[in-house]
Amino acid sequence: MPYTQEIVDELNILVRYNLATTQEGIKVHTHTANPATVAATHRLFVKGLVTQDDGGYLTHLGHEAAEQAQMLLSLLNPDYLVK
Repeated sequence: MPYTQEIVDELNILVRYNLATTQEGIKVHTHTANPATVAATHRLFVKGLVTQDDGGYLTHLGHEAAEQAQMLLSLLNPDYLVK
């Protein structure tokens, strides 16, 4: 089964996290962000990967998912630098 646009949107959120620290999260501003980004962030929250509906911090499971997403991106796009 190929990736859906919703999954791609969620992966794009996960690769924004800085994996070097657990003290840094992200905030998706629901009034100004792209609706697809807002929806993707909400889905990650519902799945238990982030701590807040609008981003927040990665959960333990979210950190694992973000590691995998960032590793896949670096394999597929050698110009991507994992932070």
